Amino acid sequence: MGEPMLECVDGDLLPIGQFARLSRLSVKQLRHYDELGLLVPAHVDADSGYRYYRRAQARQALSIGLLRALDVPLPVIAEVLSGTADALDEVREALEAELARRRRTLATLERVMAEGLPATPVRVVTEPARPVAMARESATGPADVARATSAAIARLMRALPLAGPPQLIGLFPIELDDAFEVRAALVLDRDGAAEPWERAGLSVEVLPGGAFACATHVGPYDQISLTAHAVLAWCAERGHPLRGPIHEVYVSDPATTAPDRLVTHLMIPLEEQR
Repeated sequence: MGEPMLECVDGDLLPIGQFARLSRLSVKQLRHYDELGLLVPAHVDADSGYRYYRRAQARQALSIGLLRALDVPLPVIAEVLSGTADALDEVREALEAELARRRRTLATLERVMAEGLPATPVRVVTEPARPVAMARESATGPADVARATSAAIARLMRALPLAGPPQLIGLFPIELDDAFEVRAALVLDRDGAAEPWERAGLSVEVLPGGAFACATHVGPYDQISLTAHAVLAWCAERGHPLRGPIHEVYVSDPATTAPDRLVTHLMIPLEEQR
């Protein structure tokens, strides 16, 4: 059957099928956009329910198609069409963040292609228990680890009452689920007072010591997963239970060290920590 014809005399109205072809959208999409109030037909036949659109609506329909092709969510498209200023700012920021993540992933892949699968030497070290100031931050998933770690370290640095370079340690669970806690620890002197840290909303705790499988990572923080792979494989081959947390001991100052020269000791406990 062909397109239904509108009984009233209005040559500017197009049935939904013709309008779909004109606007390069599907009939299903047009119906969905109507339901959302994003692109409402100019006329709906009361008896048949057929939708009709004016030719002037094609520009709006094409704009929706263009923005969807750019991965702009429908609620944001509604803001753009309503003339909301800066409606696309968050979309742009999200795309930039995704692009940066993809670039980091590509750099890690290129390192694997150049050097092969990680085979970083692993050694066993014994670490003493240490008093630390501890900051905690929630991460929403593996992609949020860098932000959460930076936020926790920033809280420590803002409250830092010590002179000299700080010794910072990142603490991460073995399994990175959809949501987890990231901790950052700053090693204190044995006689370090708890009061200034507690005033800043931080806790003073004892970071357990013991035996650790340890490997040294040289390179950007976002490639530490390669060294973690080597340590986890070493533990698995020798039958060591995988206990957390994973320790990242930050040796270099990222403010004065090039990313490819950053030194980080990655350690996994080999015994139940006390």
